[in-house]
Amino acid sequence: MQPCEPTTTRNLSECFSEKVHAILDRIAETQTAPLRNAAALMAQAIGKGRLIYAFGSGHSQSVAIEFYYRAGGLATCDVIHEKTFGRAERLPGYACLLLDTYPVSAGDVIIIISNSGRNPLPVEMAESAKQRGMGVIGITSLEYSRSVTSRAPCGKRLFEICDVVIDNCCPPGDALIDLGDGIRVGGASTLAGAFISQTLVCLTSGKLQQDGIRPPVFLSMNMDEGDKRNQAVLESFRARVRGL
Repeated sequence: MQPCEPTTTRNLSECFSEKVHAILDRIAETQTAPLRNAAALMAQAIGKGRLIYAFGSGHSQSVAIEFYYRAGGLATCDVIHEKTFGRAERLPGYACLLLDTYPVSAGDVIIIISNSGRNPLPVEMAESAKQRGMGVIGITSLEYSRSVTSRAPCGKRLFEICDVVIDNCCPPGDALIDLGDGIRVGGASTLAGAFISQTLVCLTSGKLQQDGIRPPVFLSMNMDEGDKRNQAVLESFRARVRGL
């Protein structure tokens, strides 16, 4: 990846914009099959009354939150909160303890977001979820993950465990802009992850409609009719999804 020169504010913003758009275009061009497979897995779970969980450590939490309680989002989605904000992602054994605090069961689906996919927390979260009979979807950078070794005791990376893997198409190290002198800025994995997450919501909702099931989605509560429209959805899932 070449530096952007000269390093004026305008040129840097244009360079970052171009590189981000190239990543999003690459996702759209290359990830159609895994996105559809993941959406089918999610729709099947929702159709059977199961829940979708999303998990990320550190800044990957911001992608997980995209699935939870938002306008245009699926009411069946819950977030597994990692309160150390990534400080414990290299700690073996933590994932199982964390998953134990949620009422997950066979037939549920978990979406695990990890850009490098190498640390014990996301890897063991995928392992633990599969042991419990959950479907496992991974959002990761395949180029990044394949360029590093696993830090997990099992020796595997996230993409080697998941049922469906969606490549966020970000480069190793994540930061897109090279300022020279070893300085890189402009992380892209959050933007790519948000694009993937909302694409999954769209595809899953469309699949549910095709199957004759009304997608349980939220209308913005700041629309005049939002509270009334959302009431039935909230009543259906409040007892099962935390914080609703």
